Amino acid sequence: MEGKMSWTVADAVDYKGFPADRSKTGGWVPAALVLGIEICERLSTMGIAVNLVTYLVGVLHLPSSTSANVVTDFMGTSFLLCLLGGFLADSFLGRYKTIAIFAAIQTLGTGALAIATKLPQLRPPPCHASASHTCKPANGFQMGILYVALYLIALGTGGLKSSVSGFGTDQFDDKDEKEKAQMTYFFNRFFFFISTGTLTAVTVLVYLQDEVGRSWSYGICSVSMFVAILIFLSGTKRYRYKKSIGSPIVQIFQVIVAAINKRKMELPYSVELLYEDTPEAQRIHHTDQFQFLDRAAIVAEGDFERNVVSAPNPWKLCSVTKVEEVKMMVGLLPVWATTIIFWTTYAQMITFSVEQASTMERSIGGFLIPAGSLTVFFVAAILITLAVYDRLIMPLWKKLKGKPGFTNLQRIAIGLVLSTLGMAVAALAEKKRLAVARTVGANTTTLPISVFMLIPQFFLVGAGEAFIYTGQLDFFITQSPKGMKTMSTGLFLTTLSLGFFVSSFLVSVVKKVTGSNDGQGWLADNINHGRLDCFYGLLAVLGVINFVLYLVCAVWYKPKNPKPALQMETIVNGSSAENKC
Repeated sequence: MEGKMSWTVADAVDYKGFPADRSKTGGWVPAALVLGIEICERLSTMGIAVNLVTYLVGVLHLPSSTSANVVTDFMGTSFLLCLLGGFLADSFLGRYKTIAIFAAIQTLGTGALAIATKLPQLRPPPCHASASHTCKPANGFQMGILYVALYLIALGTGGLKSSVSGFGTDQFDDKDEKEKAQMTYFFNRFFFFISTGTLTAVTVLVYLQDEVGRSWSYGICSVSMFVAILIFLSGTKRYRYKKSIGSPIVQIFQVIVAAINKRKMELPYSVELLYEDTPEAQRIHHTDQFQFLDRAAIVAEGDFERNVVSAPNPWKLCSVTKVEEVKMMVGLLPVWATTIIFWTTYAQMITFSVEQASTMERSIGGFLIPAGSLTVFFVAAILITLAVYDRLIMPLWKKLKGKPGFTNLQRIAIGLVLSTLGMAVAALAEKKRLAVARTVGANTTTLPISVFMLIPQFFLVGAGEAFIYTGQLDFFITQSPKGMKTMSTGLFLTTLSLGFFVSSFLVSVVKKVTGSNDGQGWLADNINHGRLDCFYGLLAVLGVINFVLYLVCAVWYKPKNPKPALQMETIVNGSSAENKC
């Protein structure tokens, strides 16, 4: 019996619900099947996002500001729905079913988008706008079909991103040294597949969209995901499954509800009188922050279920440890709030910056670079920054300061500074582009100015993402309770979501405040008639103000249960990727 038990994985079961046999389940083969889903998800989402604005402006004849908002709302919803996918996986479906269901939804979405871009009835008649002629924009029905397709993709993306990396790591037993080493290699491959999917999307797929046809490109995405689903399902008997343990969101609401219901009660003179049922080794010591929440741990009449001596009603009474876990999550919120603006800046790289590129000279010899492919410099900046940091900065910093690189809060600060500089540079570049447009005529299709002038803004914001993404991920993982790692990673991803939504809000406000009835203003229907440089300048100013607020929050924050920082190399190669959505 003892020998037999050594071949099972303690916290995993097979597809029949029996303890997972180590020799027949898990390991590299099942984990590799999951990676196919991830590369197809990246291929679809990024292939659509980075070049969608050119379709909305050039084919559907929407104003530039409206087009930008369509893209940012789509991306924001994708990341926001990651929370829904995580909740369903943790509480009801499990990761396997969640991946299968939401991958199918994304397949339907990309298929619908391929049809929407193919049928002439689903787009307005082609035309070329001029000073005397305005093109007819897409009608409500045509936009409705497009929205259905886009938000099916967003729903599928949200569900997938919440479970793919976690289900991949479920195939390895972190209590076994050999499998733990394999898990680290899996993380490395996972990041590689993300990068591969993104690079393929911004180069090959964008080229196909511009030169062959969007319906072909989106159709390839749909077929690829369908094949990936079949490959994923083929491994059903080989996977290891972890039982759902419930969502930490419920615990947070329980503490808040219990504290509100007892808001009129006085706290006891000693914290020893507060309720605690957590084993000693797992307890979190009481802190004085957010004392209002401590009321959730006050023992009152009716807190315990009738006829059950040891089980309190969790909506009426929570242990000190559960309260402290919620306090830890609340303590992350100031830093969380001050990182949202970065992703608002990021949103400009796949919207207005792509639209800028579409008006500029993009030829190299006889080859015309697709406007959406300029984001390849963004991806390259991320990879170069990661390499330079890991191979040069970290060893040098360790030699000078005795520390293995910057802290998570320092990396976030660097990312915020670089993104603000990126917007300032973007404003200067746009000022020069507008000067050329005024010289040759604002209605000129291709301005005689090189698109490579936009590389610095892509590079600065891309380098900023390398710092802020790893810094945020490190911060939210190491400073959150053990039982809320997935929740804290979801909280991190909401900064991406809200960043896109804030971008949509700012665009709408600026359009209303500076616009006019004839479609002019900072964000004119034709960016050659607008003042996009002023909008970029506004974002740079907001970035400076936000950075000052961030410094205040970073100084105020007191680290809880300090652990060795997760450096960029660790995050890329492994230790935290299991929490990456």
